[in-house]
Amino acid sequence: MTQRNDSHCSEVAVVTHRDKLLFRKTQKPRSVGDHSLDRMSSSGPGSLMEESEPLLTRRSKGRRPNGHCTWSTHSLDSKAVEDFRRRLKFFFMNPCEKYRARGRKPWKLMLQILKIFIITVQLVSFGLSNEMVATFKEDNLMTFKHLFLKGFKDHWHGSYTLYTKADMYDHIYHIINRYNDLENLTIGNLAYEKVDGKYTPLFVCRLFYRNSTINPARDTFYIDPHIDEDCVSISPVQSLDNIYLAKKINFSLDFKRLVSVNINFTLKTINLQTVRHHELPDCYGFHIKIIFDNRAHSGRIKVGVENDVTIYECRDYNVRGNSGKIDYLLFMLDSLVILACVASLILCLRSVVKGIQLQFESNIFFHAYFNKLVTWSERMEFVKGWYIFIIISDTLTITGSVLKIGIQTKFLTNYDVCSIVLGTATMLVWIGFIQYLGYFKKYNILILTLRAAFPNVIRFCCCAAMIYLGYCFCGWIVLGPHHDKFRTLDKVTECLFSLINGDDMFATFLNMRDKSYMVWLFSRVYLYTFTSLFIYMVLSLFIALITDTYETIKHHQKDGEPVSLLHAFIAECQDQPESG
Repeated sequence: MTQRNDSHCSEVAVVTHRDKLLFRKTQKPRSVGDHSLDRMSSSGPGSLMEESEPLLTRRSKGRRPNGHCTWSTHSLDSKAVEDFRRRLKFFFMNPCEKYRARGRKPWKLMLQILKIFIITVQLVSFGLSNEMVATFKEDNLMTFKHLFLKGFKDHWHGSYTLYTKADMYDHIYHIINRYNDLENLTIGNLAYEKVDGKYTPLFVCRLFYRNSTINPARDTFYIDPHIDEDCVSISPVQSLDNIYLAKKINFSLDFKRLVSVNINFTLKTINLQTVRHHELPDCYGFHIKIIFDNRAHSGRIKVGVENDVTIYECRDYNVRGNSGKIDYLLFMLDSLVILACVASLILCLRSVVKGIQLQFESNIFFHAYFNKLVTWSERMEFVKGWYIFIIISDTLTITGSVLKIGIQTKFLTNYDVCSIVLGTATMLVWIGFIQYLGYFKKYNILILTLRAAFPNVIRFCCCAAMIYLGYCFCGWIVLGPHHDKFRTLDKVTECLFSLINGDDMFATFLNMRDKSYMVWLFSRVYLYTFTSLFIYMVLSLFIALITDTYETIKHHQKDGEPVSLLHAFIAECQDQPESG
């Protein structure tokens, strides 16, 4: 037994000696700032180890079982150990401590402060422009409803529906005549679209089942489910009366087979209000689709208006007093944002690479000098998640800024993509700045609580989601036919989430009063059990989970947080940052 243990110790010694050589090859020459280490080493052989014996070595000596080899302090290269300990301590310092230690200016911190300011200004500038675009789209959609839907009112909250054949024909002819007489009716800058010098026609498309014989009186029917489409094109001409128009286009509807009637046409206009903000106007193409939906064949035809907008650069423009194509102040701001984000991206990538390199060196060091492996959680501390967060934010900001420049120069017109990218990037920039507040103990309680509670919160949410989805599917299939809030699955999820937060509870209960007794009774059991379970139990447990983590963090901050072996090793370096 003794021979086996001796051979094991010799094998570990050989591996450790090889790892020591490998670790020394990876070491960098010490900087001038390490002069205090030379003074400590020159005080006498072994004096450094006598004053402060490494914690990891003391722990290994206290745990050695019979027959296992141990590392004594005399076998360690005290100079290399202390040198690496100081490297680790410097790596985990905050920017202010690094500045006091080596005079290294906190460039990343200054860049983040600059980025918050200029990116917010950039977002506000783009938000004002995007707000005008969104308002212009909504106003034009309301204009189209008033122009083409007969009898439409602004206060119309319900769905626009028709119930008779005469109303159906009357509304279709009304749309066609309004389209033909558009330029004499509208007070806006609306015009017909031209392609190769010809007006784009209006299309009336009828969708109907191929063959059908329906006789409700005898409870018989024959139907071919294939849908055919028949379209009629009408070019902009003078206004015509309904009788002449019906004869001209030979327009008739077989309501028993009719699925829907779609009226499609394109109008063009120019958004002039951007001139007031030193931005060239955009030209718009509105592809309008009016749908008469008869898929249910319930005697009720729903009428809806869809508006697909295309924004593009105007062909010929001349704005008096504006010789340039774009506002150069905005262009300079966007360029400054891109430069700041590129610099921040490079610095953060450099820090991530250095952290990964130091992680591998630490693994070799602890295996060589203490015969221990760095745990996965300790290795992940070298790759700071905040840097990954900032890298993603910088990438999105650069992409959004390029898109914004393209929109300002009218090479691009995709406002939605640009707004999503810039909005997400700005949100991440503001959240990412929390890391610097985390260096102060009075401000980092939120970060520590979120980080500590996150694994438990995810596990808790997975269990709660199983119950939530069960209620969603049950409510959808049982209450959907009787309650509008449970009609579709997405409505069910929104309704139940609102109930958890105490929103619109009474209206949800009230709408079920006029149903059958069995459905009414089920709805009461369903709603009462759901609210009781999620509000009084699940939500309370969720809050208790966060509160318990918060109290634990406060206790650690007050009495001293338990440290890992890595941080215990770093803590043995008692030198302050001012020592150099």
